[in-house]
Amino acid sequence: MQGYAARVPRCLVSGANGVLGRALLQHLSGERSLRAAVRSERAANTVRGLGVDAEVVLLPAYTAEHWTRVLDGVDTVVHTVGILKEGSTSRYRDAHENSVAALCDAAVGTACRRVVYLSIVGAERDSPNPCLASKARAEALLLEALPESVVLRFPMVLGAGDPASAALRARAGTRRAWLLDGGRVFDQPIDARDAVAAIAAALRHPDATGILELAGPEALPYRDLLRRVARRVGGTPAVATLPAPLARCAAWVAERLLRDPPLTGAMLDVLLRDDRVDSAAAWDLLGLRPRPLDDTLDHWFGDAAA
Repeated sequence: MQGYAARVPRCLVSGANGVLGRALLQHLSGERSLRAAVRSERAANTVRGLGVDAEVVLLPAYTAEHWTRVLDGVDTVVHTVGILKEGSTSRYRDAHENSVAALCDAAVGTACRRVVYLSIVGAERDSPNPCLASKARAEALLLEALPESVVLRFPMVLGAGDPASAALRARAGTRRAWLLDGGRVFDQPIDARDAVAAIAAALRHPDATGILELAGPEALPYRDLLRRVARRVGGTPAVATLPAPLARCAAWVAERLLRDPPLTGAMLDVLLRDDRVDSAAAWDLLGLRPRPLDDTLDHWFGDAAA
């Protein structure tokens, strides 16, 4: 760490081996002194393989003790960690509230005064959904302890290697696409490049504090999004309806029979939530404009992407 001690500003990226974490490191490399925090040596090797100018450190657990070890010389943290589905080894409280509370405790007495925290559109403390409520409680903990921080709430992110894009591509290539509620749920996807640009802008704009909801410029039913992707990949899927009550029943059974069910009720309710966000003011605050949806789809699903 001594080689980084004389360089400023210093930014720690947690979950640096994730889709957005990797893209952010590549975006910021050469612009900032970077420290990439990951939970395992395997993840560390993934980050090292990017060839970016970043120090890679292990953060095997999100406890105050472990945070303290990686915060030396850091003035800003981008905390990308979060989960949509609980499993046998991952709980909402640990991934969200406890990780943020430990970070805030570890930041006391250090140079770290600002955290850029990635959250999800729909997070509300009084939400009946445990995932969304957990995220909102983590946001509140952060903003109370480190008020110079900013929360960036994102909807579905479309990019390279993310689950949403992979699911769209797979469904677009089938004859029949079974969609929750027939794909009537509204999504407002954001381009991964715009999400990364927003994180970088939040690092450059310390006046951006509180909660910013940042969505793409167009909200549309998932089935319409699928059809637009299908046109770009040469698919012609027929849309079939998977009734929401049937999906909830299947999730209920899976949660009781499997240690790590592929679908849970909480995850299902997030997927069935409409996203319709007016984020113009938030984009203005960061001095950015999101790409039109067709540009996003052309880039990630068009001929160039193939």
